[in-house]
Amino acid sequence: PAFAGFSAERGGAFFRASQTGGSAETPSCTSCHGANPQDAGKTRANKAIAPIAVSKTPDRFTDPDKVTLWFDRNCKGVLGRVCTPLEKGDFLTFMAGQ
Repeated sequence: PAFAGFSAERGGAFFRASQTGGSAETPSCTSCHGANPQDAGKTRANKAIAPIAVSKTPDRFTDPDKVTLWFDRNCKGVLGRVCTPLEKGDFLTFMAGQ
């Protein structure tokens, strides 16, 4: 009942925040995706990652199975836990505007 909608502002803060619950090698989304979501990123193994911003990679969040897979992997690696529905929605709202 108290849900007021997703927030791009919260999503951006989440994307940039340094976390403490996950891997020390990946304390934030920006560890691999970089500070600018419109730029390409790199994995820890130095493998290129296409920009996460929807404006640069329009099909990024179109396959629900892939979205679920990557949220599961990355949330556990960065946060040490599963992302909440609010975190996911805020993140996707932020990326949709990038």
